[in-house]
Amino acid sequence: MKTNRYIVALAGIMLHLMIGSVYAWSVYTKPIVAQTGWSESSVAFAFSLAILFLGMSAAFMGRLVEKFGPTLTGTVSAILYGIGIALTGLAVQSQQLWLLYASYGVIAGLGLGAGYVTPISTIIKWFPDRRGLATGLAIMGFGFAALLTSPIAQFLMSSVGLSNTFYILGAGYFLIMIVSAQFIKRPTAEDLANFKSEDKKAVSLTGGLQMTANQALKTKTFYLLWFMLFISITCGISLVSAASPMAQELTGMSAATAAVMVGIIGLFNGFGRLVWATLSDYIGRPLTYSLIFVVDMAMFVILIFTHSPFIFAAALSLSMSCYGAGFSVIPAYLGDVFGTKELGAIHGSILTAWAAAGMVGPLLLSFTHEVLKSYYVTLAAFIILAGLGLCVSFLIKREFAKLTDLADELD
Repeated sequence: MKTNRYIVALAGIMLHLMIGSVYAWSVYTKPIVAQTGWSESSVAFAFSLAILFLGMSAAFMGRLVEKFGPTLTGTVSAILYGIGIALTGLAVQSQQLWLLYASYGVIAGLGLGAGYVTPISTIIKWFPDRRGLATGLAIMGFGFAALLTSPIAQFLMSSVGLSNTFYILGAGYFLIMIVSAQFIKRPTAEDLANFKSEDKKAVSLTGGLQMTANQALKTKTFYLLWFMLFISITCGISLVSAASPMAQELTGMSAATAAVMVGIIGLFNGFGRLVWATLSDYIGRPLTYSLIFVVDMAMFVILIFTHSPFIFAAALSLSMSCYGAGFSVIPAYLGDVFGTKELGAIHGSILTAWAAAGMVGPLLLSFTHEVLKSYYVTLAAFIILAGLGLCVSFLIKREFAKLTDLADELD
């Protein structure tokens, strides 16, 4: 029986909607502090730890996707993430900080890494004619997850208490993820015959090369792509971590208005993943990434000079769309450059840039603000970083021509 590729895409979206709930961690921070007496920074560190393990485990899990298939890694993700969230409730109930780090940071973080890479390379293989759209759909779920999780978590915490909220969510995540994983399967040759690309140029920039992960990791292009993604995430995740206080300090925005703004930028984060990735199908991945950095630079300049809450929110929203775009365009970009033979492993390896940026970005912003008592210097540094990212995007394009000859020399 033939598999409907949109069912596979929907299953991938559902999986990402569940693991993307990690972006709603700030909803739990104050309730956990109030119940346990732990410091806010100690609780916030659990989130950084989860992102670190997400990025670091993605490289390993990406290879497992290629070796054993996405259904297995999706199932592993369901088990680890479900258990990690449930044990987080136990950590809060028993007031064991080490258990919070082990459960949410390590176990759930490993589940995040497995779940993040599971659908993406698979869905790209199902949509050779629309790689950007495919990855945009899958990763959009991750971006929107916080908007879904936050109200549900708030309702549960007020109804059944903090620890029980984690127990219920852990069970719910497990059930939805394990069912979704069973529908995420690789396409057969017969399936692919029906979806031949009409635009060969947009689909493969290197003449249809099919590199292994080991071959890809020996190329200069891979590390340029890694650095470009690192810059994109560093700038974006820093703004995510400080959007509300930054808006209040730079524009005089009230806390309530800033909270609304955070929800709005979440929408742009989610929709940006789909819109930019779909755009890349038409204008190509190199030009798309260059535009992302140009828009980022312009928005950072506006953030520095504006005192209008509305203009500030608009600029931050557009910048957040670029942040989301960095995640959704990169898998299709990798497929264009290295082929889809071991795309899951290659994508997993490049996500170590997320782990590094997740630690560097927020720390850079909080440190400079604490020392200089101002966000302006950090925003100016982000303009320079985005300019550097723009230069790297041009360098990558120049490297494409060398890949065909280089592939023949690699083991």
